[in-house]
Formats: sequence, structure tokens, C-alpha cells
Amino acid sequence: MPSISLKGKIVFITGASAGIGAATALAFADKGARLLLSARRVSKLAEIASMALDRGAQAVHSFQLDVRNRHAVQRAIDELPAEWAEIDVLVNNAGLSRGMEKLYTGKFEDWDEMIDTNIKGLLYVTRAVVPGMVVRGRGHVVNMGSMAGEIVYPNGAVYCGSKAAVHAINDGLREDVLGTPVRVTSIDPGLVETEFSQVRFHGDAGRAAKVYQGLTPLTGEDIADAILWAVTRPAHVNIARISLSTIHQANTLLVHREE
Repeated sequence: MPSISLKGKIVFITGASAGIGAATALAFADKGARLLLSARRVSKLAEIASMALDRGAQAVHSFQLDVRNRHAVQRAIDELPAEWAEIDVLVNNAGLSRGMEKLYTGKFEDWDEMIDTNIKGLLYVTRAVVPGMVVRGRGHVVNMGSMAGEIVYPNGAVYCGSKAAVHAINDGLREDVLGTPVRVTSIDPGLVETEFSQVRFHGDAGRAAKVYQGLTPLTGEDIADAILWAVTRPAHVNIARISLSTIHQANTLLVHREE
């Protein structure tokens, strides 16, 4: 059966100002989608919106959004212009890691930011968008998970826990929309070189660079390619989960680095 065309489809991507979110926006632009882009950094978001139009997006509507704010999320969806209201694809990409300390010495503010963004933010956006998909009888939710949700690594318990929660929420949502045409997919990458490690280490670029030394990490474009593949499968096919890593990584605990 033919794959699904994305031309003219409304695709909402959170955390679209950089990294995986930006790469995904440009990948969907290449397919002629209409892009709803949100992030906290509006200046960076404007750059991605301009690039997306140059790449072939039919239209772009971008807006500032902190997914941690439940009321702001609902208001943003409720106040979308009519021509943008019927979202076809939701990519719950907004997420981050903060700190890498032992659990018993971790910072409460780091925990709050990860839990509020990675879990509660994903829930808020999903709650605001999916009812419309169910009513319209079409839609696809893509949740950004992680290999960290499968195997916990030292000094990363809270981040890993947040991604384990995404795994459970993803599977639960797929159960809850059973009987509707709405599809639900989790994308679970390993090491991807984006701003992720700089954010984790609070801007310490040197420490962040060491994460990727001696190996070839995945790129944002690699993840965007996986997302595109999942959402363009024939309508009766639901890709439940894609786990992908660089050839230099077996899991979160085993990484091969070249000398």
C-alpha cells in the first residue's frame, strides 16, 4: 500500500528551535508540510521557520511556548487560527537533561526542570492536542523517548526515570486510542550530538564535547529521518517504537570509543 503523503499536513513540533526538533521541522518542510513550531527561544525559532519555508514548507506558524506551563499550552492550542487548528501530526520533542550527579546529591531544581518538561510538558501538550485528533478521526503522535528509558546509567537516574515514564505514557496512549485511527509512536535514540550535553552540563562546552569523543554519534537528521519513516507508513500500520543508536553504542552502558 502507498505511504502517506505529508503535503499540506499540519505538523506540530515542540522544542523546534534547535537539535532534533529543528532537524525534524526541516525534514517535514522538504515534504511540503505545514509547520506549527514552538519553543522557548523565539529568535532561534524564527531562524528555523525561515529555513523551513526555503526548504518547501507550505506555510509556517511559530510561537513561543514553555510546555511546563499547563495553562499556556492549552491556551496556545485553543487560540490557534482556524486554518491551523486541525493538527495531523504531533511531535512531542521538547525535553532536556540537567546535571549528572548521584541521586543522593542531585539538585532539586534540575529534577523539577526535567520532570516538568519531559513528563508533565509532554502530558500537557498531548492532552491539548489528541482530543481533536480523536474527533476528526485522524492523527499521529510521536513521542521523543530515549534509550535511557530502557537501561539506567550511573548519575542519570532522574533523567532515565523521566524517559521511562515517556515509554509508559506512549504505550498507555496507544492503548487508550485503540479503536480510533490515531497512531502513537515512540522514538528512542542513543547518543545524538545536539545541544543536549551542553544543556545537561549547564553550558560547559568542554565537558559536553567529551561525551562524543572517539565515536560517531547520531545526528538530529538521523532522528528526523526515523520520525518521517514512522509517520509515512500506510494508515493501517502503527510503528510502536523505534530504538536507534550509533554503531559505537550497544546500549546506555556500553559505548565503544576509538583510540
